[in-house]
Parts: sequence; C-alpha cells; structure tokens
Amino acid sequence: MEEKKEKMKIGIGAWIALIFFIVILSGVFRTSDTPLQILDLTNLTGNFGLIGETESNFIGSGGSGAKDGFMAGLNLLPGIMLFCGLLGVFEQMKAFDASEIVFRPILKPLLGIPGRCGVAFVSSFNGSDVAAIMTRDLYEAGDITDDQRTIFVSYQYAASACITNTINCGAPILAFCPIALGVIIVIEFVCKLIGANLVRLIIRLSNKKKGA
Repeated sequence: MEEKKEKMKIGIGAWIALIFFIVILSGVFRTSDTPLQILDLTNLTGNFGLIGETESNFIGSGGSGAKDGFMAGLNLLPGIMLFCGLLGVFEQMKAFDASEIVFRPILKPLLGIPGRCGVAFVSSFNGSDVAAIMTRDLYEAGDITDDQRTIFVSYQYAASACITNTINCGAPILAFCPIALGVIIVIEFVCKLIGANLVRLIIRLSNKKKGA
C-alpha cells in the first residue's frame, strides 16, 4: 500500500510530460503553419520526397498485391520507431502516472478501463498504430487485464482513428454531406462506445456464468 502511495506522488514534470505527450499524439498542430507544428507526431515522422516529376515517392503508384502491402508497411516503420522512443522517454517522466489521475474518472465509467489508458485513448482518435502499441505495452506491463484489453481494443477497432480517417478518406463526401464534420465524429464516438460496452457486457455475463 505504501509503495502504491509513493508511486502516485506526481511531480510537476510528470504533468508537463503528460500535456506534451497528449498534444503530440492528438494532431492538434498537424496542419499548423507555425513552429508549433513540431509538436505533432506525423510532422516529426516527416514525409518522403517525390522522385523527379513523377509525383510519387519510393513506394510508387498504382501498385497492388503483397509487394505493395509490404512497401506500405515499410513506410510505417519510421513513425513507429520514433513513437517507441518517445514512449520510453515519457514513461520515465511518469506521464502515465499522471494520466491515471486525469483519466480515471472518465474511462472507468465509460469503458471500465483504468486511467493509465488515457494517452492511448486520446491517440486512438488520430491514429491506430500508436494506440495499438500502447495497448500492448499496458497489457504486458500488467496495467490492464485481458478483459480490459479486449474492451479497449474493441473500442479502438470500430471507426479506427476516426478523426484522421474521416477527414482524409471521407474528404470527397464531406464536400456535399449535409451533416457537419463535428457531428459525424461525435456519432462515430458514440457508436464506438456502444460497441465496446456491448463487448464489456458480454464479458461480464460470460465471467458470471463461469463463476456460477
């Protein structure tokens, strides 16, 4: 008990680290024209330049099949490697201990998961890969149970990276859609919560049946 209390003593550095981590993963400054754009994971990862006048990068264009999938996966590696480095830094700065305090009253009633999932929860709005890595690490560290991981993954998988994918993939439709972008994202968020809580209910009933 004393060890747990000691762990939950959060200094100002942890709160600053948490704020920076959430901002970097949230995509707030993704399209900024100011120096603040550096506070975004996508901008930090960067882009490959174009080859001559082809308007294509090293992946090329018009590909299909397993080879194209491999190249697309290879394209993700620099961003994932960068994030894993950031994750280690912010973890040492106790950002996750601070997130436990901030997100516990939000995530516990919404999804039945601990507050330490807060950073992954925020990240899941903007990208799926980073949130998946964080969820795996939370489970391997013993911060969430197998049931909690299942609930959290079901939340993330539905309308994955809803903000980024709605803006990027849904751009042609948004031009003539009668519903505002904000309303669409709210609907997606509500549907994600409903789906995850259905899974939560199924798990609870299944555990109760096993106990009986």
